Amino acid sequence: MSAENAAKKVAIVTGASAGIGAATARSLAQAGYQVVVGARRVDRLEALAREIGGRALPLDVTDAESVSRFVAEIDRVHLLVNNAGAAYGTDRIETAIDERWIQMFELNVLGVLRMTRALLPLLEASGDGHVINLGSIAGFETYVGGAGYTASKHALRALTKTLRLELLGKPIRVTDISPGLVETEFSMIRFDGDAERAKQPYLGMTPLVAQDIADCVVFAATRPAHVDIDEIVVRPRDQATATTVFRRPQA
Repeated sequence: MSAENAAKKVAIVTGASAGIGAATARSLAQAGYQVVVGARRVDRLEALAREIGGRALPLDVTDAESVSRFVAEIDRVHLLVNNAGAAYGTDRIETAIDERWIQMFELNVLGVLRMTRALLPLLEASGDGHVINLGSIAGFETYVGGAGYTASKHALRALTKTLRLELLGKPIRVTDISPGLVETEFSMIRFDGDAERAKQPYLGMTPLVAQDIADCVVFAATRPAHVDIDEIVVRPRDQATATTVFRRPQA
């Protein structure tokens, strides 16, 4: 490690191969952090690391051994951005598929638990640690066909609020960032790669983009150490709730 990088704060971003994670990694690098990016798609990850002068490490937060291997490569960290997450399907409860629920809880809840638990000692040792969890308005709202995803994001919100209580008095800040509609690969994953269905949530309105959320992460992370931005809820102007969206007529 160069002397320049040794003097920088270290940020870890999970799920950084695309979307919000990649935008966040770029923005944190621009803000002066030495960024370590983790994700399963290593080819994309390595290209991003080269672009931002960061470090890429393979990471599957649903796999405890993968998390252990990742953390073993880290000797110091100031900021952990738990961004990895996804939704799978829009099944109603009467037709819910167990495997999809398990996938969402493994990724959206247990993945955050594994990463946070493993890195808390280093975050505390930094003297100025920060955990930022990427939640969702689905963490405090519900909608038809979203029970699996909203349940997982409600659980993540509870985890984040509990972490804040448990770390009180320690030099670690905790922030929850809860976006509304953001146009990324999110819908493509949710709808199993069906491009037409993936477009539907954004028709006739202007959604947020990944950079909007990255800006929120950087804002929270760069406040003075005594300032904890507890929660940021950010939605498009065209969205009032998860299901209340203003849509313009389509030509």
